[in-house]
Amino acid sequence: MLDSAHRSASDFLLEDVPHLSDYIPHLPTYPDPLQDNPSYSVVAQYYVNVDDTVAQQIVVHKNSPRGTHFRRAGPAQKVYFDSEEVYACIVTCGGLCPGLNTVIREIVCGLYHMYGVHKVLGIEGGYPGFYSRNTVPLTPKIVNDIHKRGGTILGTSYGGHDTSKIVDSIQDRGINQVYILGGYGTQYEAAMIFEEVRRRGLKVAVVGIPKTIDNDIPVIDKSIGFDTAVEEAQRAINSAHVEAESAENGIGVVKLMGRYSGFIAMYATLASRDVDCCLIPESPFYMEGPGGLLEFIEKRLKEQGHMVIVIAEGAGQELLSSNPFTHNKPDASADKLFPDVGLWLSHKIKDHFAKRQKMTINLKYIDPTYMIRAIPSNASDNVFCTLLAQSAVHGAMAGYTGFTVGPVNGRNCYIPFHLINEGEKRVVITDRMWARLLSSTHQPSFLNLKDITGEREERTENQTSAGQNHPEIAD
Repeated sequence: MLDSAHRSASDFLLEDVPHLSDYIPHLPTYPDPLQDNPSYSVVAQYYVNVDDTVAQQIVVHKNSPRGTHFRRAGPAQKVYFDSEEVYACIVTCGGLCPGLNTVIREIVCGLYHMYGVHKVLGIEGGYPGFYSRNTVPLTPKIVNDIHKRGGTILGTSYGGHDTSKIVDSIQDRGINQVYILGGYGTQYEAAMIFEEVRRRGLKVAVVGIPKTIDNDIPVIDKSIGFDTAVEEAQRAINSAHVEAESAENGIGVVKLMGRYSGFIAMYATLASRDVDCCLIPESPFYMEGPGGLLEFIEKRLKEQGHMVIVIAEGAGQELLSSNPFTHNKPDASADKLFPDVGLWLSHKIKDHFAKRQKMTINLKYIDPTYMIRAIPSNASDNVFCTLLAQSAVHGAMAGYTGFTVGPVNGRNCYIPFHLINEGEKRVVITDRMWARLLSSTHQPSFLNLKDITGEREERTENQTSAGQNHPEIAD
C-alpha cells in the first residue's frame, strides 16, 4: 500500500497517501475531462507528473540527505471516477473561521466546471448531519455568492462523530467523494472514516481540508482563515492602542485565539508594531518579582506612559490555578474550557497598581474572538481557499484518499492523515520569528538561560532522531 513512507538509497523519504487502487483491484481509469476544457487548454504542462514531490525541509546543507517529501497536489492525466457517477458531499465541523464558505463554493464549482460533476450534497450541522439532519443539494448557482458571507451555509457542530453511522449513511446514499472541513480533531475523525471506508472496500475518496484559526495543524504552512484572523486582530490591537495612548498610564489588553499555539498572537503583534508585550502558550511567563511581567509593565509605563499587551487564550493557564482547566465543554465542544486569561490578567494588573498609591492606571480589556471567527475571508484567504479546494478535487478525482491537502513550502501537497494527527504545531521560541517579535516589542523573554538551552537541546535531539542533522532555519 502507498500510505506508508518509502525510503530510497539516497535517503529520499516519500510520505505517500493511500489510493483507491490499493484495496480495490482492477479499477478502470478515465481521461481527465480537463483536456477538453477550453479554460485549461492554454496552460502549458498543466498536469502534475506522478513523480512530482515537494520537500518538507526547504533549507538544507549541501551534504544533507534529501529528507521527507510529499506528493504534489494537482490534476492527473487519468482519473478514477467517471464524472457522471460522482456523488460528492461536503461537511463543515468544529468552530467557525473565515473562509469556510469560500472552500464550499470552490469545491462545488471546481467539480462542476472542471470535471462536469453535477451531484454535490451539503451535509448540514457537522458530523451528526450524516445521520440525523437534513441535507441540501449544492450547485454553482446556489453557492455563487456565499464567499462574501462569514460562517458556513451548511452549519457546523462539535462532536457527534459516530464512524459506523457516518459510513453507513455514505454507503446508503451512494456517496463516493467526501470533503471534510475541520481542524485538528476533525481531521483525526476523518481518518477514522477513511479507515472504515477502506475496511468495507468502498470506492469512496475521503479528503480533509484544514480549518483552524489557531494554525496549529502540523506539517502544513498554514490553514484557511489564518491570514484573515491576523488582519482582523489588527483592529482590536489598534483600538487598544488608541485607548491606552489617550489615557494617563493607559494599558490595553487584547486576548486573541490560541489555545495551545500562539501563531495569531505572534503574527498580529509583528504586523501591528503597537504591541509592547505578547504572551503565548509556548513561552511561560511569571507575574511577580524581578524580571516578571508586572515589573516590566511598570517600567514600560514610566518610559512611554502607555502600553499594549496581547495575550493568547492558552497563555499562562498554569498561573490561574493548580487545576487550570475545567471539565465543562463550551458550545458542546470536545475542547476543554479555558478560564479567561485576559480577564484574569486584567484583574491582576489592576490589583497590583491599586496597592501602589503613586501610580494610577487606566486599563481597557478587549476580546474580539467571535468577531474574528465570524467575518468573511479576505482577499489572500479567498485565493488560498480556492487553491486548496481545487487541489482537493484534483486529488479525489485522481483516486487518492485518506489525505489532507495543504501547502508545504508554498506548494499544495497531499499529506496522509496519520501525519496530520501526530500533534498540534507550536511556535518554536528558539526560532528566528520569535526573536523578531522580541526585537519588535522589546519585551523580556521571561525565560532564563537554562530554559532556552534545554529547549534547544530537545529540538536537536528530535531532529537527529528524525534524520535531520541540520539546524532548522525558520523564516
